[in-house]
Order: sequence, then structure tokens, then C-alpha cells
Amino acid sequence: MNVLTKRFVVTFCTVFFLQGLMVSCTQEASKQEISSEIPMETLAPEDADGKFPYKRLSTYDFFTGEMAKLSPNSSLLPYQPASSLFTDYALKSRFISLPKDTKASIEGEELNLHTGTILVKNFYYPTDYRKPEGERRIIETRLMILEEGGWEAYPYLWNESQTDAVLKVVGAEKEVRFINQGGKEQVINYLVPNKNQCKSCHNKNESLAPLGVQIRHLNHDMSYEGGIENQLAHWTKLGNLVGFEGQDAHPSVVNYEDQNQALNDRAMAYLDINCSHCHRAEGPASTSGLFLTYGQQDPLKLGVNKTPVAAGKGAGSHTYDIVPGDGDASILLHRMNSTEIGVAMPELGRTSIHAEGVTLIREWINQMDKK
Repeated sequence: MNVLTKRFVVTFCTVFFLQGLMVSCTQEASKQEISSEIPMETLAPEDADGKFPYKRLSTYDFFTGEMAKLSPNSSLLPYQPASSLFTDYALKSRFISLPKDTKASIEGEELNLHTGTILVKNFYYPTDYRKPEGERRIIETRLMILEEGGWEAYPYLWNESQTDAVLKVVGAEKEVRFINQGGKEQVINYLVPNKNQCKSCHNKNESLAPLGVQIRHLNHDMSYEGGIENQLAHWTKLGNLVGFEGQDAHPSVVNYEDQNQALNDRAMAYLDINCSHCHRAEGPASTSGLFLTYGQQDPLKLGVNKTPVAAGKGAGSHTYDIVPGDGDASILLHRMNSTEIGVAMPELGRTSIHAEGVTLIREWINQMDKK
């Protein structure tokens, strides 16, 4: 090997090594940025001056005592939809902060809220799902604030010590480990959406809009200290709601986890809370012709023997959105049962397969009359 060749080899190897080192360092830095604890001490002190968003979740003063206990102050109104959107098996606690001296009102099927209203949703994982009230880890708190120009979404990421959460508009990624209901360890790569991704699901006529607070989702019984009571009736009693005329006077949905309910009602409740934010006339997937709202009765709009408009590789080897009597031949179930980008539906909000949801929708499709 002559001198020139040796110099070329040495130079090439040096460059290759440095490039590899740079890539490795970049990847490691990225991982550290995503997974490291947020240094609360680096944030400047802030006052609750009403200029949202605050940098710290604690500045809103939503919770009393130790923050990780999520004990709401007297101004927060707990709420719960009849069915919950699947988010990688995360459990959630939800609250509404109404502006002082205001009340929510019912207008048709919508809950009318005033400027300054804040929706608070906490996402957490029990260490052991067989003991859901035991030790837990809070991952994020999402706020939706009704400002003068409309709704705005702000994700807050909790630190490892569970003492506070900070605004994280760029999103984040967290590895979560827990013991599932079957007693086995489960690992999930949990994704906190960035601020722009929030609108992908919270989209109504191209404007940001909350999910799960429509009247049909809130019109159901809840357990309170005084016993079982309709959630909207309870709010009315507290002086926080006007326009409620009794449970039967307003639309409602069932809890899809309640196996005492009819299979069709459970399946439609599941599709409504998990899919209809896009698959509805006002949603970003309206051009698909697939409308999965709770009251939908048109078989074609539900996808029965319907070819997809533009599913691409999402359709796999399947032809129809729903093949009556054959769930495993249906595109709808195929996409629910995948985590592959470009195939999985919903596109955001999960990195794992909701096994119980897949089972429910498969059973629903399989019992349909073949045509």
C-alpha cells in the first residue's frame, strides 16, 4: 500500500468514526432531552396573573396539599365521560374549572362553557393494575383553556419526583412499566403529544374543540358521597349547570366496558369516543365517508361493505371497511389491531393495541348478518 493510499484510508476511517460519534451523541442527547427529569429550579418564579399558559402546573393552584395526590380545590368540578378514550391503558382523572360567577349550560347536544373555562385531564399509571388505588405515576396533565379566540391546548409533563409538571409544547416520550391485570409486567412507550398534534384529534370544523364533554358523554350516573346520582343532575344541584331537564330528555351513551349493555350499544359507544372525533361530518376524516358517531344507523356510513376512499397501505389485503360476519377480513379491525405507522388507527394517542377494544369490535362485526 503506497503512502497516498494509506493517507486516504486513515482519513476515511477518521471521518467515518467522527460521523458515527456525532450521530451517537445526537441520539443520546435526544434521548436525554426526552427522558430526563425537568429541572424545576431553572424556571423563574411566576405569579398566577391570568396570562395563560403558566410554565408550571402548580401555578394554577388546582390541587390542595401534595400535588401528586391530585386532590382538587373547591373550584374544580370533577367529571367523567360514560366511556373513555383509549390512551395506552393510562387511567385519567378529569376536572372542569369554571370562571367565577358563571355556570355551564346545555344547548342541544353541546355543553356551553364561558371564556376562561379550563378542562384539566391527568394521565397516570398504577404500579400494579390489580391495585389501581395504590402507588401510581402521573405522566402528564393536559389543559384545554377557552380563551377569547377559542380553545387552546397545553400539555404539562410531570417530573420524576412527582412534585410538579411543566409546560412541554414540543411533546415528550416516556417509558412506562406496570403490572397489568394478568399479573405480567407491561412496558409502553408513552407519547405526550405536542401542542400542534392536539388539534389532530380535537378538531371540529378546523377549530380546536374538547372531546368527551358533549352531553351524551356526561349524561350518566356517578357515585358521589351522598350516593348514586346523574352527573348533570348533580352539577345542577351544585349550581354549576342550567338547562338540564332530566336524564331521559337528553342524549346519552353507554359505557362500552359494561357487559350488561347490548353489544351494538357497547360497540357504537367505543367507536364514538375513540374514532368519531375524526370520523364525523365536522371532523378531519369526513372525506372518508366513514362516520362512526353513536347514533349512526346507515350501514354504508358505518363501513359495511364499503370500499375505503384512500386507505393506502392501511387497507392491507382487505377490501371493505366492515365485512359482515367476518371481523378479521375487515379494514376497520385490521387498523385497530396494528401499531404500524400508516396503518394504525387512531393515528395518534396510542403506541399499543387495545386488546379489549379489538375483541369488542371483532365480536360486534362477527355477529352481523352476512350479506
